[in-house]
Amino acid sequence: MLDMESKCDASAAIISASPTSSPPPPQLSPRLVLSPCAACKILRRRCGDKCVLAPYFPPTEPAKFTIAHRVFGASNIIKLLQELPESQRTDAVNSMVYEAGARIRDPIYGCAGAIYNLQRQVSELQAQLAKAQVEIVSMQLQRSNLLELIHNMDQPNQELHNMSFDSSFGNCDEFISSPDEESNDFGLLEDIKYPNTIPSTLWCDPLWI
Repeated sequence: MLDMESKCDASAAIISASPTSSPPPPQLSPRLVLSPCAACKILRRRCGDKCVLAPYFPPTEPAKFTIAHRVFGASNIIKLLQELPESQRTDAVNSMVYEAGARIRDPIYGCAGAIYNLQRQVSELQAQLAKAQVEIVSMQLQRSNLLELIHNMDQPNQELHNMSFDSSFGNCDEFISSPDEESNDFGLLEDIKYPNTIPSTLWCDPLWI
């Protein structure tokens, strides 16, 4: 009987010591799946976290690395980027891609041919601008000469008009102040001057006598 009780107490102690509930399973972090850069995808190699080409050749722009790789080669691109500080690598990659594209379009002159064409266009435009400025100055000079000629032609006419206007007023003054107005053949002025006298024309003899 005592053995039975001891066995029951032991089983109860074991049950009490065991946890009532199992702990939750640990949460697994989601696995990040990174796409390799365009350079590693074209070169068919594993793209690591410290890939030098990944920041400058994203997987969405495969043509960018294809053009640069065709002209310079992957090893030369990697070597050039490793020798430069990170602040200058973006400009270096853009320069390599542009120069590679120019070399593919023009295998003989490449980027130098594009620069030469642009410089020629700039020179032609500067020559056209200088020619236009000369024409503008010439037209302004012609305009000033024409205005001066018109002014010189109008000045004698204005002086002649003033002289004729002054002479007409002078003749009127002479006519008003002339002593001959006191007597004339008909005695009209005298009659006007002396209205109480009998007009001299009334004393003339009749023509039929």
